[in-house]
Amino acid sequence: METDGLRKSIHNLGTIVTTSAVASQSEAMGAGLEQCVVGHPASVTIVTRDKSGGACKSGNAILSAEVFTPDGSIVDGEIVDHKNGTYEFVYIVPKEGDFSLALRLYDQHIKGSPFKLTITRVSEAEVEVSPSTTTATNSAANATPSTGSSEGAKRRGKSPGQKKKGSKRASSALGTPRRKTQNPIEDDLIFRIGTKGRNKGEFTNLQGVAASSTGRILIADSNNQCVQIFSNEGEFKSRFGVRGRSPGQLQRPTGVAVHPSGDIIIADYDNKWVSIFSCEGKFKAKLGSGRLMGPKGVSVDENGHVIVVDNKACTVFIFQLTGKLITKFGSRGNGDKQFAGPHFAAVNKNNEIIVTDFHNHSVKVFTPEGELVLKFGSNGEGNGQFNAPTGVAVDINGNIIVADWGNSRIQVFDGSGSFLSYINTSADPLYGPQGLALTSDGHVVVADSGNHCFKVYRYLQ
Repeated sequence: METDGLRKSIHNLGTIVTTSAVASQSEAMGAGLEQCVVGHPASVTIVTRDKSGGACKSGNAILSAEVFTPDGSIVDGEIVDHKNGTYEFVYIVPKEGDFSLALRLYDQHIKGSPFKLTITRVSEAEVEVSPSTTTATNSAANATPSTGSSEGAKRRGKSPGQKKKGSKRASSALGTPRRKTQNPIEDDLIFRIGTKGRNKGEFTNLQGVAASSTGRILIADSNNQCVQIFSNEGEFKSRFGVRGRSPGQLQRPTGVAVHPSGDIIIADYDNKWVSIFSCEGKFKAKLGSGRLMGPKGVSVDENGHVIVVDNKACTVFIFQLTGKLITKFGSRGNGDKQFAGPHFAAVNKNNEIIVTDFHNHSVKVFTPEGELVLKFGSNGEGNGQFNAPTGVAVDINGNIIVADWGNSRIQVFDGSGSFLSYINTSADPLYGPQGLALTSDGHVVVADSGNHCFKVYRYLQ
C-alpha cells in the first residue's frame, strides 16, 4: 500500500522531533530573575507549555537566551535542555547596573520576556560566610558532586576565584599586546589582545583556542563567525570565515584545533558539523553532519583522529579525518560515563581523552574506547573545585590545566587529578573564561570571553 511505502520512507529519513511548546504560555522562574550578583553565576529555569497551558514533557525546543548590558552588548551564557520540557539558563554578569534578559522560544518572547535584571555587588565577607549562595545551580542531571582530590578536599580556604568579581579593565589597543609592566599587581599575565568589535583583533564572544607547533594562536570568534590567527607574540596574522549555513561557511564556531597535517578543524555549534580548512583558510571538507547536535570543543589524538565534544548530545565522538565515525561514548546524566553539557577536550601522552563536564562540575578522563580512567572535581569555590569547567589543556608532564568558568580562574592539576596550583590572574581578572591551550613557547593562552579578549600567561611546567 502507498501508506506503507510512505511509512518506510519517513523511517529511512530518520527521527522527526516535534514539540507542542508555545512561547505565549511558557514561563521562566528562579533566582536568576531575582537575585543577581556581579561575577557569580545566576540560574533561570524555563518551563515550556503547550497552547492550553499544559506542561510539555519533552525537550528539543529551539530556545534562545540573551542578557543585554546597559550599553547594549550581550552577555553569553549556557542553556541546558533537561529533555523533560524544562531548560536551565546559567549566566554571569560583569558589573552592577540594570540589565535585561530576553528569553525566546522559536524566536518569540516567552511570557514576561524581556525581564528586567538588577545586578548588585556583595562584599567579600558575605561571599566568605555563604559561598553556597553564589554557586551555580546543578544541572537537570541533578549532578551529585564528584569526588575531588584529597588535596582539594583539605584546602577550603579562600580561593582566587573569590577575589575576582568580574570587573572589567580597559581593553588593549588593536593588535598591541598589553605587557606585564603595565599591571599594577604582580601576576602571571604577559599580554592581552582584543576588545569588543568585528574588525581584526576584535572579538564578539570568543570561545575555542588552539595553538600550533609553528607558533600560531587560533581563536574561534563565535559571534563574528570567523577564526582569527595570531603569532605567539600577539601579532595579528590572518582571519577567515564567512557567515552562513552552507558547507565552507561558519554560523557559530566554538571549538578549534590544529591537525598534525596543518589543517584547521572547527566545531560549528549551530551548523551541527565540524569543518576542515587548510592552514590558509581554504575549506576542504566537513564531518559529523547528521550525527552531531551541538558540537562545542574539538581536539586531535595521536593517531590524527578528530575528537568532538557534542554539548547538546552529551556525547564524545571520534572521527577519522575522512569523516568516518570510529566510536562515540557518553549520554546525558551524572554517572561516571555521562555528561551534562560537556565543553572541551584535550588528549594526554597516553592518548587518553580529557573532557570538561560543565554542569557536573568535574573533569573526566577516558580511554580512546570510552572507558573511564579518572574523574575529579566537585562543585564549589575551593582549590580543586569547579563552578562549571570549560577549557582544558595538558602540558608535557601530563599536568592538566582547566578553565573554571563560574569561578573565573585557571587551575592546574597533576595527571591523577590532585590540585597543584592556579595561574595568578588577579591584576586583570578573567570573566567567564572559555577555551585554553598551551603555546609552542610554553605559555597558557585563554579566551577571556566576557572581556572580549584573549590573554597569554606565564606557565612554569
